[in-house]
Amino acid sequence: MKVADPCGCFPTGRHYPGIAHLLKVRAVGVASELDAGIAWMDHPIAFLDVETTGRNPATDRLVEVAVVIGRGGEVLARQSWLINPGRPIPAESTAVHGIKDEDVAGKPSFVEVADEILAALAGAIPAAYNASFDKGFLLAELERAGVRPETPPPAMRREVDWIDPLTFARELYKKEESRALGDMAALLGISLVNAHRATDDAEAALRVLYALSKDPRVPRAYGSFIQEQRRLLRVQDEARARWRRPT
Repeated sequence: MKVADPCGCFPTGRHYPGIAHLLKVRAVGVASELDAGIAWMDHPIAFLDVETTGRNPATDRLVEVAVVIGRGGEVLARQSWLINPGRPIPAESTAVHGIKDEDVAGKPSFVEVADEILAALAGAIPAAYNASFDKGFLLAELERAGVRPETPPPAMRREVDWIDPLTFARELYKKEESRALGDMAALLGISLVNAHRATDDAEAALRVLYALSKDPRVPRAYGSFIQEQRRLLRVQDEARARWRRPT
């Protein structure tokens, strides 16, 4: 849906003559500095992936962050940071991503690299696979670090929706047993050699998004894409709530 800013209109809904040029229409959830009417693929997209000490952003910490930038179907840049979480990495977390205490010994803390990470995300549509996880950890770490830039990137602004290919994978591949990143990459013929390492996961997620975009059910315009993603998320959340409802 699109929301029009307050303006004077006739009862018919038609605007008063001579003020059409003053009207601004914004698509909910989009970054205001990016044109909602053009193809999202024509905007820079910053895919974020994080590896952590656990699953709770309130108590766990980041140990690796990667940002992969894409535009027009191509990968333009990759950046990654190993981060010292200031605590031991649990064995069960190391079993997932392979990062050990000795790998982050002597590495910077999050606050020391926060500005670099935000610079990598600047001016781009934020994105992640299962975005609520990565977004939650990024915002929690920024809040703990007290990082509040005067001009925060779209990824840091809570009103900006992140692109999440998982939402569309669940819709377009409903019959698949799993829509986990590794399974979707394999299904779509995308290489993912070092699964659960941040750079490899972020790039694979970007390539999965580009592959999914070939389906005509995926909107091309940035604003339309975000509105459809919002609609699908509501439908999927309602379906999960019904599954969990006691009988």
